[in-house]
Amino acid sequence: MEQTNFNQFDQNQKLPNATAVLVLGILSIITCLCYGIVGLILGIIALFLYKSDMKLYQANPSAYNNYSNLNTGRILVIIGIVLNILTLIWFMYVINMIGWENLGDMQKLQERARELQGR
Repeated sequence: MEQTNFNQFDQNQKLPNATAVLVLGILSIITCLCYGIVGLILGIIALFLYKSDMKLYQANPSAYNNYSNLNTGRILVIIGIVLNILTLIWFMYVINMIGWENLGDMQKLQERARELQGR
């Protein structure tokens, strides 16, 4: 009887992309300061991987044993995407306030920053 339970445990598989979703979720949060673009791309890729694994899991939940990694990865991806969108909006706001023409010239950039601080 113990042999049957042990064999049944061995039959449980891991979802193929659960670890990748978890890692990409973490990287999405870490890279949110890379202008919001890198982390957003990683988050979108992770969401596609999540959806494919979720279909596998829903088809046969008893066959897989690492759903918690997939779910944790999804939560991290959502947090990462939100942080990256906020970062992207922030950088667009700063560029709008400073101006594209002032970004290349350090002296003009400093002058514009002083003007904005003086308001």
